[in-house]
Amino acid sequence: MPDLIEFDTPRLHLRQWHEDDLAPFAALNADPEVMTHFPAPLTRAASDALARRCQALIAERGWGFWAAELKESRQFVGFLGLHTPIAELPFAPCVEVGWRLARAHWGRGLASEGARGALEVGFEKLGLTEIVSFTALGNLRSQAVMARIGMRRSDEDFDHPAVPPDSPLRAHCLYRLDRDSWRAAPG
Repeated sequence: MPDLIEFDTPRLHLRQWHEDDLAPFAALNADPEVMTHFPAPLTRAASDALARRCQALIAERGWGFWAAELKESRQFVGFLGLHTPIAELPFAPCVEVGWRLARAHWGRGLASEGARGALEVGFEKLGLTEIVSFTALGNLRSQAVMARIGMRRSDEDFDHPAVPPDSPLRAHCLYRLDRDSWRAAPG
């Protein structure tokens, strides 16, 4: 069994999931604004299942989409981290960096801060040579985070196979960052 990786950023603690994370996670997954760029908000059962999958993958590998809490208050704010997508993506196999935060915590730089920490884990502890991120073409907020953390948009737009063909969310863009570029970036 691999060692469990948990880490801190200046304002966040990224950790394994706890039972008391389920209710606030379900609330953010039920928020239509948080889920605008996903096919639909999640039911409580679907949200709990997602959290338990994240928890199981971290237990299995030592890393994944960690529960994110504010260090100062220990308040759960969402998830951030690394994941190996299960969908058959045209650029697979890959490891992605991703995040989903409760709306009350948007606009404070927490996604960028946590994602930078996840990139450091991926490149320095896990030895990854590249990390990707992707989102629906209309998700400009997430694309801005991707750019802020040093990722570059590739010319590999694609239709996400897990999104229904008639959905306006099917078309996705891909961002990439390799370890050498990450190490060469200032600060």
